[in-house]
Amino acid sequence: MEIIGHRGCADQAPENTLLAIREAARRLPAVEVDVRRCDSGELVVFHDETLERVTDADAQVSETPWADLRELTVLESDEGIPRLETVLQTVPNETTVQLELKERGIAADTVQLAMAAGANVRVSSFDPEALAELQANCLEVPNGLLFGDEPDANLSQAAELDCTHVFPHYDLCVETDVVAAARDHGFDVIAWKAARTVDDIRALERAGVDGVTADRWDVAPPEREVPLESQRVS
Repeated sequence: MEIIGHRGCADQAPENTLLAIREAARRLPAVEVDVRRCDSGELVVFHDETLERVTDADAQVSETPWADLRELTVLESDEGIPRLETVLQTVPNETTVQLELKERGIAADTVQLAMAAGANVRVSSFDPEALAELQANCLEVPNGLLFGDEPDANLSQAAELDCTHVFPHYDLCVETDVVAAARDHGFDVIAWKAARTVDDIRALERAGVDGVTADRWDVAPPEREVPLESQRVS
């Protein structure tokens, strides 16, 4: 089962920063980051709509230009908010980058940046319209719908979107037949919860999922670690 560093393993390093992503990529086969567009048009790696939870600024990301975002630091660290292209250039070639689209209108630019970087990516979103932009732009990339309830309706929605994956919540995976139903549709299944314990991982392995996002890299077996020398230079 694939362990995916959620925001770069947010329990162990400042979330969605280059430090977090590098450290997670050293140890795990995949990392997950969030993508938004800032006011000056650049795609940045940041989870929330607003800045105040993880920086000392009080503004919308979409209303803040890159010139201002680049001056901020995350969670009282020395780490800044990265641009997506920098993240894609930093992650090792063999590491999968799972890109969560946090808004509409960014799918095409996100995938084009990934292609330019030669990155191995898959795309996820809670918003079906954000994923529909992949089809509209004829972009063939592994992708899937995130959801936390109504599994039947969401599986049908994912099928209509021609998704390759679905991303149901942990609870659905261990308490319902969503994994079997997803298999009937031909989907790979990656659970989301930000797993923090070995027990979380074991429960999902029993459920038969293909992967899970995790807030800690030490829930994964040590043999998953990626050698430092294989990393790209940013």
